[in-house]
Amino acid sequence: MSPSSSSFRGNKAALPSKPCATCGRPMTWRRRWARCWDEVKFCSEACRRAKVVTGG
Repeated sequence: MSPSSSSFRGNKAALPSKPCATCGRPMTWRRRWARCWDEVKFCSEACRRAKVVTGG
């Protein structure tokens, strides 16, 4: 495999992360979330279903 390959083979600790809105566990950036990283709020479907409802 050449060094200019498109697959990620570097340090995963250098990837951005943010906490889950429901459970608070850190979520690490995934290639699948590349276009919608700003909208990602939950770490799993279970957390999405159990989301905390705020407001009136």
